Amino acid sequence: MDLFQLETFLAVAEERSFSRAAARLHRTQPAVSQAISKLESELGETLFERSMRDGSLTDAGEVLREYAQKLINLRSEATSALQELRSLHRGKLSLAANEYTCLYLLPVLDRFRRHHPRIQVVIQRSLASRIPDDVLAHSVELGVLSFRPDDPQLRSIAVYRDTLALVVNPRHKLARAPEVTIRELGSEMFVAHNVASPQRAKVHEAFRRHKTALRIEVELPSLDAVKRFVEMGNGVALVPGLTVQHELASGALVQVPVKELQMERKLRLVHRRQASLSHAALAFLDEVERYANTTGDPFTFQMERGPA
Repeated sequence: MDLFQLETFLAVAEERSFSRAAARLHRTQPAVSQAISKLESELGETLFERSMRDGSLTDAGEVLREYAQKLINLRSEATSALQELRSLHRGKLSLAANEYTCLYLLPVLDRFRRHHPRIQVVIQRSLASRIPDDVLAHSVELGVLSFRPDDPQLRSIAVYRDTLALVVNPRHKLARAPEVTIRELGSEMFVAHNVASPQRAKVHEAFRRHKTALRIEVELPSLDAVKRFVEMGNGVALVPGLTVQHELASGALVQVPVKELQMERKLRLVHRRQASLSHAALAFLDEVERYANTTGDPFTFQMERGPA
């Protein structure tokens, strides 16, 4: 039993004539009769009273008519729903990000939502190390990473260029220094995020190269907590520049350049290489590219080739 057979059945029932149903469907009368015969054979029931010559339905035909109409209506609803997806009048955009990389998304999502207000946006918070697996497991369509994934099943797009920032309270002794060295930071108490990262490993290595101790005496569970603690006058912190833009603009924190710590890292959007992305995800990537072209550095949109 297929939808064409049901559509033919409904046409005969509504027209009360095989010939009129054939004309309505732009098919020959034998083709219509054959479709009905096949349907009756599959169901094991007679659907029309052949002796009446007016397309009258049997009891089985009356029962089928109700369900056939529901199925045809569902097909119409499904077609309309798919059209709404294509026209971005409905749908869902699902991404995975961590506390840091989510900040990159905010201005881009603001623009995306203005253009596509009917798309539901769901940001799943996840550890950076787990995001590639989330994408590969189809838990989300897109992920935001601060490192380049090495899985060949993933495609990455560089979307933002960020730098490491040493921040201090405005009343700190280093606040007015034009620049400091790692050696000068050996006597400072550092406040750090307690989640390990490749960037943190690079900082430790830089301090080791300069034979200077990195005194991390306070570790906190979020970057926001790190910033607030330093604002209160407790030590210094090395954080992604993206995370302190507001505090630097307001004067709550001061950035001090460190000659030996000019570290840059790129944020990336990743998705499965063989994925058929949803209309919402494709529209989001288009928005990201337009935003980068309009805004310029540090925003970018650059496809990366293969794993690092």
